[in-house]
Amino acid sequence: MNPSPAFPHRRRSARTTRSAGRATSLAAVAALALAGCSAGESLETDDGPASSDGTLVVAISSEPDSLDVHVSTASPTFLVMENVYDTLVEPAPDLSFQPALATEWEVSEDLLTWTFQLRDGVTWHNGREFTASDVVASFERITDAETAANAWRFETVDEVREVDDRTVEFVLNQPTPNLLANIGGFKGMAIVAPELIDGDGLTTDAIGTGPFRFVSYTPGDRIVLEANPDYWGDGPYVDRVEFRFVSEPTTALTNLRTGAVHLTNNVPAQEIATLRDDPDVELGQQASNDYWYFTCNFDRPPFDDIDVRRALSFAIDREQVAQAAFFDAATPVQSAMPPGNFWATDYAPFSHDPDQARELLADAGVTDLTVDLMLTNEYPHTLAAAEVIASQWGDVGVNAEIRTLDFASWLDEQGNGSYDCYVLGWLNNLDGEYAYYAQHHSAGSFNFHGYANPQVDQYLDQARASVEDTERRDLYHQAARLIIDEVSYGYLYSPQATLAWAPQVSGVEMHPDGKTRLRTVRLTD
Repeated sequence: MNPSPAFPHRRRSARTTRSAGRATSLAAVAALALAGCSAGESLETDDGPASSDGTLVVAISSEPDSLDVHVSTASPTFLVMENVYDTLVEPAPDLSFQPALATEWEVSEDLLTWTFQLRDGVTWHNGREFTASDVVASFERITDAETAANAWRFETVDEVREVDDRTVEFVLNQPTPNLLANIGGFKGMAIVAPELIDGDGLTTDAIGTGPFRFVSYTPGDRIVLEANPDYWGDGPYVDRVEFRFVSEPTTALTNLRTGAVHLTNNVPAQEIATLRDDPDVELGQQASNDYWYFTCNFDRPPFDDIDVRRALSFAIDREQVAQAAFFDAATPVQSAMPPGNFWATDYAPFSHDPDQARELLADAGVTDLTVDLMLTNEYPHTLAAAEVIASQWGDVGVNAEIRTLDFASWLDEQGNGSYDCYVLGWLNNLDGEYAYYAQHHSAGSFNFHGYANPQVDQYLDQARASVEDTERRDLYHQAARLIIDEVSYGYLYSPQATLAWAPQVSGVEMHPDGKTRLRTVRLTD
């Protein structure tokens, strides 16, 4: 949906009805290179007693669509496999990038060659030594547009090559200031064991270098991991992890309170205020870099009419929609990046204005409009949001018929263009490019709705190649104004990342990108 992604919301890798097209300042690029030249320190963890034979039970809202992180587009896949696989670099809690399988890196003067030094002493879960050839094998697959969900991130990469057993080079065709985010933003760019790449190995098994080893997957029930005793970093501090699939938030919370689970990301929004004062539950919250939106099918009249799309946007009270979805745990937004983010814009032209909505519909000659509003049951909060949207559209004479599908069916309908409008989200927005390029460029691989504006394309192409932070941000802001005005996406809200855990659990880290890394977690007796 990260794509992502991780991942990126993470969606299918290639559009079935449309063809997909094949930074920081110079000082900032140099700073990134220098930052990579030290080994980096492991994250601090709680020093309290750890359970010697503990199994950490984690309730998540839905199950992965695949174990194959290079192909998957569902966030539950990455939530689980975050703990099995590694990337070359990874986001720190402040979303800067820190060493992982790569300990240091440098960038050539022309910014077209990035050289990564790999960590010594790393072994795969099957005991084999990790080498540079493993990195090359994974990136050959990751950059294959016919296979991988995130190949679009690597259109500027001509080659990933082995220099020696501990060195790899990325050779670029143009400067790519956000390369670290591209290769390490989430586990869609994980380094996987080459012996599983051929055939269906990655769909049934997982061999990584991460803190936990894959044990078993029981569809509809759970995934079990066990501690990797040879993990290169600190931890893990529990012997096993069970990810159990609990779709109802109230059930997940009940299981937490009764001790059936230790930690969950599936927290009922209506309970959050109460949980803050509950001594039997620990609650963690942090502003996220996710956004949720509605969009319409530009190939279906009357949604190809800008007045109709703007009418639908003016009809929405985003405060009410955010409250319905997450109560006080979400911020209404009108652009992709939430307030406070470096890439954020304060452009917000859509107040709740039913009169303006009715006027625009009249100007478009549209009456008695019925909208097929498509949702997926993978994200229950979107149903609450859609019910409010449907009511508000009803106030201006638009009848919304909500249609809820399982995620696989939803993706098929999206790819086939079999919808009027839909509500979904995009997660893990670590860079301005992730918020706009794939979704709104006319050749973008996730532009399923068919938006095309040559001026937007120009801004996004220029931003992709610029090496100046502020210049890139200004270009994304200019693109965003058009994207917002023309309602390519109608942005709705940005939720907080929320976790709840039992008091005997310690070492839980909150990340604005929604990651749940369990290598630091401990269970006390």
